[in-house]
Amino acid sequence: MKHYEVEILDAKTREKLCFLDKVEPHATIAEIKNLFTKSHPQWYPTRQSLRLDPKGKSLKDEDVLQKLPVGTTATLYFRDLGAQISWVTVFLTEYTGPLFIYLLFYFRVPFIYGHKYDFTSSRHTVVHLACICHSFHYIKRLLETLFVHRFSHGTMPLRNIFKNCTYYWGFAAWMAYYINHPLYTPPTYGAQQVKLALAIFVICQLGNFSIHMALRDLRPAGSKTRKIPYPTKNPFTWLFLLVSCPNYTYELGSWISFALMTQCLPVALFSLVGFTQMTIWAKGKHRSYLKEFRDYPPLRMPIIPFLL
Repeated sequence: MKHYEVEILDAKTREKLCFLDKVEPHATIAEIKNLFTKSHPQWYPTRQSLRLDPKGKSLKDEDVLQKLPVGTTATLYFRDLGAQISWVTVFLTEYTGPLFIYLLFYFRVPFIYGHKYDFTSSRHTVVHLACICHSFHYIKRLLETLFVHRFSHGTMPLRNIFKNCTYYWGFAAWMAYYINHPLYTPPTYGAQQVKLALAIFVICQLGNFSIHMALRDLRPAGSKTRKIPYPTKNPFTWLFLLVSCPNYTYELGSWISFALMTQCLPVALFSLVGFTQMTIWAKGKHRSYLKEFRDYPPLRMPIIPFLL
């Protein structure tokens, strides 16, 4: 069997970092990363990006050396992705914060609204409903992170946790301050507006959960397999007929209905920012589906049926 020699250079400086002799032809990039870590322990595998070109795309862990367009002496370029943290840790942290921050305002703990309002309760039903909806949403997200989601990438850069927490925690505090404020006024159209918004919120939460379950069933545990998602017998998944990422569509619907229920500007702004980000993610996922699957359903849009 012919063995390979693998030379690993720094993508920026072209400095030789490592030379691996007698590498098996069927060795994967993940195995090469492990070999590289032995000589450079500070760069653990999830921190490494190996590529064929200094400015090219990162090779996948499952890529096999002999199937790459390289000779028996292969040159790979290394980039440091920075300190990494697991997706599960990031999700649990960014979702636990809003849950507890919102409740601090709901229970009106001291030093928020003034001494005379400490631990008082709002007389408006919508305020209590909003707290239930907000808490349910984040408890659902936490449980999905622990028991439903299967991540294709195990880690993300550590810096992301600070950015994500600032976004989620900051908006949670901003909206909670106004919704639970002693001077808060209920929506213009009263109970009818609240009931309509609550119904939409519940439908969208059920839809979002249904999509997450459908996506989970597409990927066996421990696998990175990608398949085209199709509707199941569950009616909430029928949105797959029209969009590539119905989980984002339902998520957007949840926050728009929450904004309608509370008639609170910070919630509307949170919905707008979330919509912008989810549209970027949905377009990216839609493009990758089209690129990977020739028979991908042509009617589907990324996030909004027939529009976007």
